[in-house]
Amino acid sequence: MGTGKKILVIEDSRMVLAMIKAMLEDVGFEVITAEKGQDGIDRARVYLPDLAIIDTLLPDTDGFEVCRQIRTFADSQKIKIVMMTGSVDAVDAVKARKMGADDYVVKTMDMDIMLTAVKQLI
Repeated sequence: MGTGKKILVIEDSRMVLAMIKAMLEDVGFEVITAEKGQDGIDRARVYLPDLAIIDTLLPDTDGFEVCRQIRTFADSQKIKIVMMTGSVDAVDAVKARKMGADDYVVKTMDMDIMLTAVKQLI
């Protein structure tokens, strides 16, 4: 049974993307994916997901800029945003919040951390 909630995942690693997608679908979310920042921005504009999970490091831009651009949409305040990083050093909580993120998580093999962040926001 689905939750009716849509989550956009913007992540350039296909393996990580597949893991996150499977985890979210297992608990009933509809998942939209993008491997590049601009594709993610376009999909956010079209689908207006309930939540977006954005990797900080993307091949065409950085996740902070993607977050900032998503926040420029008229309806974007309804979208909760979680910034995700593979490196603790790359996590800049202040910058993430300044760009409009609601939360941030460190990418680990333990998907429970991300799932907890998602469930707290939607």
